[in-house]
Amino acid sequence: MTNLTEGPMAKQTLFTRALVELADTLVADFDVIELLTRLADRCVEVLDVGAAGLMLAGADGELRVMASSSEAMRVLELFELQSEEGPCLDCYRSGKPIMSKNLAIANSRWPRFAAEALASGFRSVQALPMHLRGTVLGALNLFHAEVGEMQSTDVEAAQALADVATIAILQHRATLEAQVVNQQLQNALNSRVVIEQAKGMVAERQNLNMEQAFSALRNHARNHNLRLADVAQAVISGSLAASALDHLSQTALARPRRSTI
Repeated sequence: MTNLTEGPMAKQTLFTRALVELADTLVADFDVIELLTRLADRCVEVLDVGAAGLMLAGADGELRVMASSSEAMRVLELFELQSEEGPCLDCYRSGKPIMSKNLAIANSRWPRFAAEALASGFRSVQALPMHLRGTVLGALNLFHAEVGEMQSTDVEAAQALADVATIAILQHRATLEAQVVNQQLQNALNSRVVIEQAKGMVAERQNLNMEQAFSALRNHARNHNLRLADVAQAVISGSLAASALDHLSQTALARPRRSTI
């Protein structure tokens, strides 16, 4: 298999461009599918592999095919998942590189997958983890039409490309999570404003102090399995009368409001 250092300078240029291209996603918004498809294509161009594909784990921990350099590669990866055996699965589970330099003698390791890979024209495979520290996102599959082991420089180059993509995906995920947290915080702040407005309305209309008004809103929400903010909004909109709130007993109504003086 061709080594980066043995090829023309154009190979080094392609590798550098691929790294820069992937690194650009660290400072710009991007599509994860497009990023991984680009990674698979660049691996084929730079490393002279027959095909490349990537699998990522979903929230349930199950791997899914995310990008493939060819349709044949996509079908083979889907078969790998369906048969529940193969280099990408082993790589993801162990978090370590997995290699088979001759799939013709890998029948005991992956009997169904090896046969399918050979039928697709592939003779060897290298799977590399997409990981950062203790987090494993998925794996990169590199297939070759020839028997043999990848040169160490090729493996290092492929891992470098996978690592940059991994960092980009983790950063993207962190950004989305931060946006969700910020939105949740803003929703909580907005809900608090609505609840305070409803408390004032209930207190005024039912001759209660603010603490009693809040208790009335909470009791109604609990008894009817509703969100407190939704009950408060209903009071403000007029769809729920203050007098209809639960647990506004005569005793509570009789209690004087606290003086604001």
